[in-house]
Amino acid sequence: MATLKALAAKVFATVIYNKTKKWASNPVETQSDVFKNLIACAKNTQFGIDHKFGAIHSYEDFIKNVPVRDYEDLKSYVERVVEGEADILWPGKPLYFAKTSGTTSGAKYIPLTKESMPFHIEAARNAILLYIHETGNADFVSGKMIFLQGSPILEEKHGINFGRLSGIVAHFVPNYLQKNRMPSWETNCIEDWETKVNAVVDETISEDMSVISGIPSWVQMYFEKLKEKSGKPVGELFKNFNLFIYGGVNYEPYRAKFENLIGRKVDSIELFPASEGFFAYQNTQTEKGMLLLLKAGIFYEFIKSEEFFNENPKSYSIGEVELNVNYVLIISTNAGLWRYNIGDTVQFTSLKPYRIIVSGRIKHYISAFGEHVIAKEVEESLKEAMQGTSIRVNEFTVAPQITPENGLPYHEWLIEFENKPENMEEFALKIDDAMRKQNSYYDDLIVGKVLRKLVITSVQPNGFNTYMKSIGKLGGQNKIPRLSNDRKIADFFNQ
Repeated sequence: MATLKALAAKVFATVIYNKTKKWASNPVETQSDVFKNLIACAKNTQFGIDHKFGAIHSYEDFIKNVPVRDYEDLKSYVERVVEGEADILWPGKPLYFAKTSGTTSGAKYIPLTKESMPFHIEAARNAILLYIHETGNADFVSGKMIFLQGSPILEEKHGINFGRLSGIVAHFVPNYLQKNRMPSWETNCIEDWETKVNAVVDETISEDMSVISGIPSWVQMYFEKLKEKSGKPVGELFKNFNLFIYGGVNYEPYRAKFENLIGRKVDSIELFPASEGFFAYQNTQTEKGMLLLLKAGIFYEFIKSEEFFNENPKSYSIGEVELNVNYVLIISTNAGLWRYNIGDTVQFTSLKPYRIIVSGRIKHYISAFGEHVIAKEVEESLKEAMQGTSIRVNEFTVAPQITPENGLPYHEWLIEFENKPENMEEFALKIDDAMRKQNSYYDDLIVGKVLRKLVITSVQPNGFNTYMKSIGKLGGQNKIPRLSNDRKIADFFNQ
């Protein structure tokens, strides 16, 4: 029998569905309103004055006055905000800084303002509500929910709190969910990831978990420890577990392993959150891609990946994008990020409404020979090669081998198997064939004998966790890059 909480969730889900449908049906107008509001709000900030926001009356003016930037380019402004100055990138001071580990610049500090913060909370909530509206399944709201996230302990400097985004968000969990939410505050505060996962297992193993959320690689570790301790599949341990919510990486390479650990299929909802904004979520179980959030205080622009490193690449607004083109995502936000390159690439799977998939990172690609291989292609190829087999993969990454001891260069696939293929060469050939179908540049290089077919290196169990630990990035929001254009990760496993 449905609980009062489940019935209330269904009513609220209908309200949110109608609101979402309204803005999703008017994408260009919605984004135009967001754009005008952002410019008007920030015109008297230091950034707005420096970039003549008072004279910006159109998108063309904006492009002319404001260059595309990454964190390094914006750092001089951010540092002034970190030091406590007001009205620099956005009116007033931010509520928080989300601290993230940058690859080139050390720690990065991403502002979260009183205008931007509510969208981070609402988006995650609305993704669940739209799932309820579509499926009619709301019983899980009465069960226990777990969100594997960073520590909620925050530091304060100049009246602004600093912490991990997931830790900051933990402070905003609504009261009606607090009783259902796990793990405990004390366990959430444990910094060491392995210690934390063990504590989470101890706290949850005898509970009735209905929703589990987190980055797939870290939830996988949690599931493995649960199964090890209980001797049961996760789905048997948690009989009412029917919804997995994830973000950060593509779930597909993990799906077969998860279903084996759970012992059955469960529904899943994909989210696209980042410290810089909550960009998209899966709003239906039947269509591919995530709904781009056009009314969330973010103005989006898109630059074709293949043109991104040109002198003056063309920027496209929402009304100009096409299906199945790889775009670098550029954002301007109500947290004071302006024409900011977050480093992610996306492809549109639908234009009515606008749905996207994350296809990779502009820095995470392989083009050692001009092949322009992106994350989506390696993930799809692995998935295709595994189809209909008992092969299961825990984790993987791909790197170029430019100077092999013998023969032609090749792509090296470093794979940690749960279930190895009986014939590794045959499996490598299947992946290679799938890669050649997906990427014509790669196919040309194989045909032209510039590259030989890919080579698989089998990584020992728990190898990727050992690697992440060795660089101080085990747990939290850290994840293995699917691709590298160098051999830093590959060399770790080939020592």
